[in-house]
Amino acid sequence: MGDLTHFNKSGRARMVDVSQKTSTERTAVAQARVLMRPETLAQIQKGKIAKGDVLAVAQVAGVMGAKRTPDLIPMCHPLLLSSVDLAFKEESQPDRNGRCAITVTATVKTTGQTGVEMEAMTAVSVAALTIYDMCKAVDRGISFGEIHLLSKSGGKSGTYTRS
Repeated sequence: MGDLTHFNKSGRARMVDVSQKTSTERTAVAQARVLMRPETLAQIQKGKIAKGDVLAVAQVAGVMGAKRTPDLIPMCHPLLLSSVDLAFKEESQPDRNGRCAITVTATVKTTGQTGVEMEAMTAVSVAALTIYDMCKAVDRGISFGEIHLLSKSGGKSGTYTRS
């Protein structure tokens, strides 16, 4: 692990200077898990949630979240994203706590001087929040977490894959 880069010599927060970095193709993949009652997942699958198609809205929200990352995370650079894609895996078999899940995966790409890890993690976070918002009338117990980076490639630090 390297030094923390978001602090200047005085110990104050700063946006990292990437002007000397080479533009490379960069990709990041992040994931979040949304837990809910089996009845809630069934309603999502049958299109019975009053606010509409939950996963379609969550997909758009995730893309918008990725695009708005520098508005939310103070030291993130505004980036020209070349691709943002979200996928949803529905897990209908309840876990040991009787909860089903939707796993949200975001893949974000750019060609630039800094990576897109924060954009990918913001995308899955906003998608998870949207699932909660759309379903809270039927299941206030929805929770989400396990938000993490699965992989990233490009840039000076190279490739990372979560083990």
